[in-house]
Amino acid sequence: MTSENHPIVWLHRCGQHLGLVPSLGGSVAAWQFDHPRQRGEPVDLWRPWDGHSLDLYRMASFAMVPWSNRISGGGFEHEGVFHAMAPNRAGEPYPIHGDGWLQPWALEQTAEDTVRMYLRSHCFNGSPYHYECTQTFRLVDGGLDQEVQIRHLGESPMPYGLGLHPWFPRTPATRVTAPVDTVWLCGADPIPTVQTRSFPEGWDLNAGISAHGSLIDNAYTGWAGHACIDWPEMGLQLTARMPDFDHDGGAAAHYCLVYRPPQGPAFCFEPITQPIDAFHQPGQPGLRSLAYGEEAALRVQWRVQPLASG
Repeated sequence: MTSENHPIVWLHRCGQHLGLVPSLGGSVAAWQFDHPRQRGEPVDLWRPWDGHSLDLYRMASFAMVPWSNRISGGGFEHEGVFHAMAPNRAGEPYPIHGDGWLQPWALEQTAEDTVRMYLRSHCFNGSPYHYECTQTFRLVDGGLDQEVQIRHLGESPMPYGLGLHPWFPRTPATRVTAPVDTVWLCGADPIPTVQTRSFPEGWDLNAGISAHGSLIDNAYTGWAGHACIDWPEMGLQLTARMPDFDHDGGAAAHYCLVYRPPQGPAFCFEPITQPIDAFHQPGQPGLRSLAYGEEAALRVQWRVQPLASG
């Protein structure tokens, strides 16, 4: 897995292999685990980059900063000022996933088990955001600790949201489970229209859902800050936990998103700090207004373990 123009920087630790591509949006190329069942062949915990495609949706994962998912209405208003936002991905009618994933990052290894990537962004492509952001990856026994920390550098306060966009390989029996309260339904496009506790068939994360099925591209509210992905064929389970869950407001302040395309080898479970199009929802839920020098962070602890039934 190589690329002449966008080299992968590898971190090997605790039977894991983490490949980062700072020049392609500060993205992850691969996260692999030396599974005892596999003889000399690591297992992909995130769907790996092919080493050639420049489409960021083909990476294993990327950070969504300074906001996640889509913004409708051509922009948003904050403290009486309208900020215009233009679409930033071919085929998308709305700006999506912020602008950090569209810029090159700098990388440094700070310890044997830790790598950081850094970005300073000043109104990229006309964006109203001026910020600096650090991604930290630490390989620990049994998993990965991941952090995204952002600091506002603009003169006027701005609303911020953060998210992670990992792609998980899906075997025929793959399932994802997470305690949630409601889901936002949408119309022909993914902009939310109705919030409900009546989950469509095959959408209830509380009971666990298959990684296969009809399209889901929707945010869930009231997420309890932990989730698990089961791969019965591999006998593995990957869990996600938010270590700052209580400090950050509990279930009332946590959100997640599932992207389950009808076809393809992967799906997404995304920890996010605000629902889709929060900029146009009453009270701008989950968005945090930062003044100059103020910071916000998103931390996730990923852990891999044998699946009890595997």
